[in-house]
Amino acid sequence: MRFGSRISLLVALVFGATAAFLVRGLIQDMGAGKESARTIVVAKAGIAPGMALGRENLREVPWHASETLDGSFGTIAELTRDGRRLALATLQRNEPVLASRITAPNQRATLSTQLEDGMRAVSVRVDEVRGVAGFVLPGDRVDLVLTRGENGGADQNAFADMLLQNAKVLAVDQVATEGQDKPTVARAVTLELTAQQAQRVVLAQGIGRISLVLRQSNGGDDKATARVTAQDLGAADPSERDRFAEMEKRLADMKQAADAARAESEHQAAQRLAETEARIRGEMMRTPALPAAIVAPAARPASPSSVVNVIRNGSKTEQYTVASER
Repeated sequence: MRFGSRISLLVALVFGATAAFLVRGLIQDMGAGKESARTIVVAKAGIAPGMALGRENLREVPWHASETLDGSFGTIAELTRDGRRLALATLQRNEPVLASRITAPNQRATLSTQLEDGMRAVSVRVDEVRGVAGFVLPGDRVDLVLTRGENGGADQNAFADMLLQNAKVLAVDQVATEGQDKPTVARAVTLELTAQQAQRVVLAQGIGRISLVLRQSNGGDDKATARVTAQDLGAADPSERDRFAEMEKRLADMKQAADAARAESEHQAAQRLAETEARIRGEMMRTPALPAAIVAPAARPASPSSVVNVIRNGSKTEQYTVASER
């Protein structure tokens, strides 16, 4: 009986030790899980670009992933610790707040803060047609086509080149807000380009017309494109082509006839002049010489003259010789 009690006590101690070990491991796992739990700052509601960020529009939510998002913030205090921050783009409800979509501490929400490193902002003049009827919005990607040599659509030397591909639209007119869904007819579109691309666009605006081509939202491959000329648009209507050719032939024939008529007229005029000169010389050679007595006119006798004395101021006398008339 005493031996059985000892065995029971030993078994009880073994089970107790095992239970204690299991409870200890469970507590440690719970503590470790609690220590590894993270939070991340998200938008409490929709936030428009330019709005200040704080506890009134942000909140902290648990983040159970093993890795954190690049540029995210664990707490609101961490986000606002160094100064006020503003939203650079539209933030949706429960969207994580990332450093790339907000300003630096105490920085203004300007367009320059949205540029990537080494990029430039360049504005391109557009109209309702070249701006894709206003459907190009901030955040879209576009291609730029340069057209040169246009002459009312009839210039056979006109051509179009693909100037740039996959350029990001930063703003339309003075609106740089992403997430717009209403098309607006714009007069200028601002693009994010490299320095060399910016030079090409500025030069192209002075020598031709730039049109925008809206790209698919998920991008796509930037394949090389060939120049498109007026001849690539297809041959003209044969009847129209024949009519223009006939008109050009008629104009050439008329010009040739006019040149021939002018040359013939000049030749005939020169011939008549030469004949007239020859006839005059012949008449002069056939005319006899006249006698000297007949040819030389008789000498005219000198006309008599008279002397006239003129007294001036009662003392000065002046003489004048006056010829008398017959």
